[in-house]
Order: sequence, then structure tokens, then C-alpha cells
Amino acid sequence: MPWDTLWAGWRSEYVSSPDDPEGCLFCRLPSGSDTETLIVERGTLSFAVLNRYPYTTGHLMIAAYRHAARPTDLTHDEQTEMWVLLDHAMHTIDEIMHPDGYNMGANIGRVAGAGVPGHFHLHLVPRWSGDANFMTTVGGTRVVPEDLEVTWRRLWESTPR
Repeated sequence: MPWDTLWAGWRSEYVSSPDDPEGCLFCRLPSGSDTETLIVERGTLSFAVLNRYPYTTGHLMIAAYRHAARPTDLTHDEQTEMWVLLDHAMHTIDEIMHPDGYNMGANIGRVAGAGVPGHFHLHLVPRWSGDANFMTTVGGTRVVPEDLEVTWRRLWESTPR
């Protein structure tokens, strides 16, 4: 039956290419426009960007501009600003999306699941009661109900500048 399988074809490019042939994603993103890259907020030392392969609507990442593999490689000022941007992101998401909670964290090194293992970044994943439903467990697929560009515009327009 056609409904026995749900396809997430947009994930195949990501999972089939472990290394980015164009260099580090987080080093490259800041040179593009916010609209093109889905950057929500730019600080002096770091930035917040929507994840193109989100677990839920509003899943974003925060990274320093400088290429550093581990949080211990960042300066105190870089660490501080990343937490300030995380704070801004949570307040903005709370205000416009009203999640029931969050997952946040970092994967350091490929063995820990880092998709970009050489550039430390934080993940902020808004969560709602029942957001994953049965899809992740049974269907092996995530359902993200809002288009990335719509989410970006909502967050970008609401982020304090």
C-alpha cells in the first residue's frame, strides 16, 4: 500500500555525505544573506540559524563565527555570547510558538553524532506535547508542520535587534 511508507527524501543528501565538500558549514553560513542561510540573529562573535534538517519546527543552532571544535576551544566572550543568543532564541520561540518544553545540547565529535564535527554548535529544539506522536518510532520519520522559510520569517521578525 502506498501509505505503508513515508519518505523523507530531503534527508538522503545529508545522511549520504558525511563530509561537506565545500568546507565547514558554520564557517560558510555567515557570508550569505540571512534569508538564504536562515540565520535568525547575528551577534558580534556568534550567530543563531535554523536547522535545515529540523527535528521539530523552530529547531535552531547557535555557533561561533570562529572555527572551534570544542567549547573548551572558545574564548570566554564567545561562550558568553552563544548563551546570550540561546536566551534570545528561547524568549522569541516562547513568545511566538509557545512550546511546552525544549531539548538543548551539543554533539561533540562524529562518534557522538555531530553532523559538523569540527565546529562546535548548540542545538535548541522546541517541544510540544505529542509533537513526535508515533511517527519517529513507528514510521521512522519526523513531521515538521511548518515550512522553514515561514519559521525563519516568524523568528527573524521577532528577534530583538
